[in-house]
Amino acid sequence: QVQLAESGGGLVQPGGSLRLTCVASGDISSFNSMAWYRQAPGKQRELVAFSLSGGRTDYADYAQGRFTISRDRAKNAVYLQMDSLKPEDTAVYYCNTGKNVFGHWRSQNVWGQGTQVTVSS
Repeated sequence: QVQLAESGGGLVQPGGSLRLTCVASGDISSFNSMAWYRQAPGKQRELVAFSLSGGRTDYADYAQGRFTISRDRAKNAVYLQMDSLKPEDTAVYYCNTGKNVFGHWRSQNVWGQGTQVTVSS
């Protein structure tokens, strides 16, 4: 019942920045936390960052210090600010809804169409 729409991807040179946006609609009362995942060609989908309802955020090692996840709860939106991008960041990026279960991220396995990020010179 939740629908997710990602946007903001594109082609950027190494060292550049992108800001991804995800807007949730439908049964927005069914979740209180959100996350970003990515999937590179030939690889499994992996967790990039999450933002729990209590304010806790966490990042994959490769994202630490370069990516920032934030939310606008009034707009049912989550953002991913990506700086100092590297070619290995090239992937399709997806947002995800879930819940804060005793301080842990729990995905509801609802996905949008994703947005393509390509980092290349």
